[in-house]
Amino acid sequence: MMKEHSTYCLSEHAKRQLRERFLSYAAVCTTSSSEQADKGVMPSTPGQREFARMLLAELQALGADEAYISEYGYVCARLKPSSGCEHAPAVGLCAHLDTSEEVPAGTVHPRVIEHYDGSVIALGGGAVLDPAADAELARAKGLDIITTDGTTLLGADDKAGIAEIMTVLEFLTAQPDIPHGPVEVIFSPDEETGHGMDHVPLDWIQAKQFYTLDGSSPPEIETECFNAYRCDVTFTGIAAHTGSARPHMINAVSMAADFITSLPRHEAPETTDGRQGFFAPMEIQGQLERARTTLYLRDFSAEGMEQRIQTVRAIAAAIQAKYRGSTVSVQTAKQYLNMKQTIDAHPLAAELLVQAVRTAGLEPRFVPIRGGTDGARLAEAGIPCPNIFTGGHNFHSRTEWACIQHMEQAAETLLQLIRLWALQPAEQPA
Repeated sequence: MMKEHSTYCLSEHAKRQLRERFLSYAAVCTTSSSEQADKGVMPSTPGQREFARMLLAELQALGADEAYISEYGYVCARLKPSSGCEHAPAVGLCAHLDTSEEVPAGTVHPRVIEHYDGSVIALGGGAVLDPAADAELARAKGLDIITTDGTTLLGADDKAGIAEIMTVLEFLTAQPDIPHGPVEVIFSPDEETGHGMDHVPLDWIQAKQFYTLDGSSPPEIETECFNAYRCDVTFTGIAAHTGSARPHMINAVSMAADFITSLPRHEAPETTDGRQGFFAPMEIQGQLERARTTLYLRDFSAEGMEQRIQTVRAIAAAIQAKYRGSTVSVQTAKQYLNMKQTIDAHPLAAELLVQAVRTAGLEPRFVPIRGGTDGARLAEAGIPCPNIFTGGHNFHSRTEWACIQHMEQAAETLLQLIRLWALQPAEQPA
């Protein structure tokens, strides 16, 4: 007989372990490098490989089955089902090893504030956490939070998710009488660079449903995300000495600047929210003769994305016509697609997650991801992969923080999710 719901609640020991685990993980620098990842180097930084080895040793100590690190730095492990649940559907859990390169993360110094009193927090380096400007922080009054010292990010994205998964695995292995089906775990490198699923070992995966732990506030769960494309726009002009440039010089730097200012200003990341898409200039470099800019295009619909690509091409053509004798080329590359279609085709993955959140004592709230996760790439492979909150906040910034009680709620949601999958009928052969 299946154990009571309360059996799947974290013990006080497990809660302490979750907190200590996260703090130890945050101390490992795992900043990824887009430059190296774009060249095919995975993991793109040595710190990610170091963290992978640390997690592998921990998984092996817990008794996880088939634990290994792949050639490309993926940490993979499988927890055997408990007695009587051998034929229950397998559940997959994933999170990413790397942290964003947008903010320094050389040496992270987390600060634990117990029973946060709701006041303004001066982090150092001029960074401030103000509940008047941060609604989630205001709601955390009375709870225990972890902040940065203002010089780095914290790394809750996504070490909070990893800590929660590892704590759940330890909880299950320490109590073998708690029923559960097979549990698969993948910790991926270079999610922040957009390459997190480039070499995921799909042939190793047996679970037909996965869940990413890469969200933010409880009780948010996410089943849809942006469609994402990258555009590299190259401008070729004609170099000449600036003192005798007229009329022959065509300044490629000016062309690039003109192109960027021609993008719809009301459709930039900083002017949109909700389900609004955007054009995001991410990088510009160049000299008189040649310049290049990289754009990220985001839209929730395929039709909207096609319109955005056509807008970029139209602006590029207009710039080329304006600067006679120049050339402008546009190259586009898909980064990931909206995971909603795959999840809608396999509704049980989201339905059981909703039940799990409610059983953990929360009322789920669906929000669209204004970004993407490794789950979006798994969905493209036909594996539904909703995203679950982790309790981290203000990702990719010096004001990043995490709430310990929110992290506990995420872990208990995972435990309830594993319980619910153990109650499902045995999977039928394909």
